[in-house]
Amino acid sequence: MSTATAIINLDIEGPTISRHLYGHFAEHLGRCVYGGFWVGEDSPVPNEGGIRLDVVEALRALDIPNLRWPGGCFADEYHWQDGIGPRERRPRMVNTHWGNVEENNHFGTHEFMALCELLGAEPYISGNVGSGTVREMSEWVEYLTRDGDSPMVRLRKENGREEPWRVTYWGIGNETWGCGGNMRAEYSADLARQYATYCRDHGDNKLYRIASGASDADYKWTETLMQQISCFGCEATPKTFFQGLSVHYYTLAGPWEAKGSATGFDTDDYYRTMVSARRIDRILTGHSTVMDVYDPHRTVGLVLDEWGTWWDVEPGTDPGFLFQQNTLRDALVASTHFDIFHKHAARLHMANIAQTVNVLQAMILTDGDRLVRTPTYHVFEMNKGHQDATSLPVHVRAEGARRRVGDAELDTLSASASIKDGKVLISVSNLDADEPADLLLDLRGGTLAGPTARILTADRLQAHNTPGATTVAPREFDGLSDAAGGLRLTLPPHSFVTVQAALTQH
Repeated sequence: MSTATAIINLDIEGPTISRHLYGHFAEHLGRCVYGGFWVGEDSPVPNEGGIRLDVVEALRALDIPNLRWPGGCFADEYHWQDGIGPRERRPRMVNTHWGNVEENNHFGTHEFMALCELLGAEPYISGNVGSGTVREMSEWVEYLTRDGDSPMVRLRKENGREEPWRVTYWGIGNETWGCGGNMRAEYSADLARQYATYCRDHGDNKLYRIASGASDADYKWTETLMQQISCFGCEATPKTFFQGLSVHYYTLAGPWEAKGSATGFDTDDYYRTMVSARRIDRILTGHSTVMDVYDPHRTVGLVLDEWGTWWDVEPGTDPGFLFQQNTLRDALVASTHFDIFHKHAARLHMANIAQTVNVLQAMILTDGDRLVRTPTYHVFEMNKGHQDATSLPVHVRAEGARRRVGDAELDTLSASASIKDGKVLISVSNLDADEPADLLLDLRGGTLAGPTARILTADRLQAHNTPGATTVAPREFDGLSDAAGGLRLTLPPHSFVTVQAALTQH
């Protein structure tokens, strides 16, 4: 058993942890939209206007803050006017990115906005830069957000919606370095300025425009975007062409061409996964450092709008549908990601896990009329108290909580803390596959009253939930005790624990 100390300063407040760091992503990919969110009004699955209600209920329990749509790669072949008007008249299209399947466009703009209203989530719409036009995206903004009278307003009203919606978040393209057009950074940056110019603020709907940013550690791409709005090392306020820029990072255990099984992995695979997951800290630090040179006051947000694990698809499923199981390993990837997100809260404005239903690291898996909450779902639920909370500094001293993994070293303890409405939430992960950890929470600058704890773990790292059996779910944790100066946690191997308590004294 390793021993460690986590020093938590209860009286030193850090940046706010935006609720949008707990965002989600729904692409027209596999069974995410059709069969996941959308079943149609004639389905025997309980629905409201075609949107399945069991999925809505499950996601509302997470306080889901935003939902990104329609892609992903799909966004840059999606033409929004094909998805409005009477459904029986909407033209069909081929989803060339994902499975080469035909889509009937029954789930379009109005259906997506209805879904967001049911979820209580803000919409985040990714516009088509790769195969679309400036006019097309400009008119989509107008259609959704303009009041009064105009061609797009009249069209919206003809389709049954009198009042405009509030849509703050707009993505200017997606992965323009790859599936969104295979562009050079300089060309993509020019397009970002152009498209952003014609994505107008209508009335009091103020847009947060997110330029298509880098993959992984491509810091040069980020610098090229920042050069469009500011100057090197100067104090000038950045130009307002766009308010954020994106980055994408996926956690893999091996090379892209051999990602490995979601469930059939060994301990070495697990540790390689955790090293890959922890790399997001270095990635975010690198992009933030570049942005700081051009924007020292951090007025431009970094948006990690695709993150999560990516494994080989489940045997017998369409390889273009990216359906994978979700184990305790995936949950620990999520828990350590959130600790890192909290650390970067001053610059990181939003993060969107890929994806919400039936695709990649999903919250939910559906099978006909049955629904499964994955281990990752439970991490989001246990951590939801961090949304819009004030971060608290956490310093972990744990020389013994470390594993050598190939050429890398893995810190096997991860932690973060926050305070909101007088309640402190502490999240801790023991990433060691085999060894428990004795962790002292050294609480400074205040005391906590009535602490309670919950744990997410299982007997095996490969444990996962199915329609017939839930083997990974949170439960009350009895490994919490009082200690001089704080609290003590006895953490089992491969476990995620949250502690909540009232702050009683500064």
